[in-house]
Amino acid sequence: MANEFYALMGRMRYITRWGLMRNTFSENIQEHSHQVAVLAHALALIRKEILHLDGPDPDKCAVAALYHDASEILTGDLPTPIKYYNPDIKTAYKQVEHIAGERLLDLLHPQLRQVYAPLVHEEDEQVTPIVKAADKLSAYIKCVEEQKAGNTEFDSAAQLSMQALREMDMPELSWFIDNCLEPFSLNLDQL
Repeated sequence: MANEFYALMGRMRYITRWGLMRNTFSENIQEHSHQVAVLAHALALIRKEILHLDGPDPDKCAVAALYHDASEILTGDLPTPIKYYNPDIKTAYKQVEHIAGERLLDLLHPQLRQVYAPLVHEEDEQVTPIVKAADKLSAYIKCVEEQKAGNTEFDSAAQLSMQALREMDMPELSWFIDNCLEPFSLNLDQL
């Protein structure tokens, strides 16, 4: 058995995001997954250490975030307006993602499949909301960075992303937005 799983994970850098948008700088799913991991870890830590609320282990959140878009290695990144156009497309795409995830898991040594399955399929009920919030936060940050570079094409995406973040109604997310988000709009000299 060749165990191609890890080699395919390395190909995340070839899958670009935001395919329907004019980008000032491109972003791939490997960069995105790293940022989501950092943000998921931060959100879980904020929940636990600052807000003193029960929640998932921050390390588990970070690891799950690293693999949250793994199926896109095989499917590519389907733009959000298409992915969520209607319930039928959303359901069909979830099935495609699941099949792609299974294909990736089949490339692992059998003793590792059960460890990776909940990561690839986002099955941990405590971890998944944190990762989804971090994923949406990463999208908003991308919009802010594009706007900072003068790209107004991301204006409506920024507005919709922030609205979605507010609707998540998560105290750790609200804390991050209130205390950590503004510096993303600053340049290096301002930081």
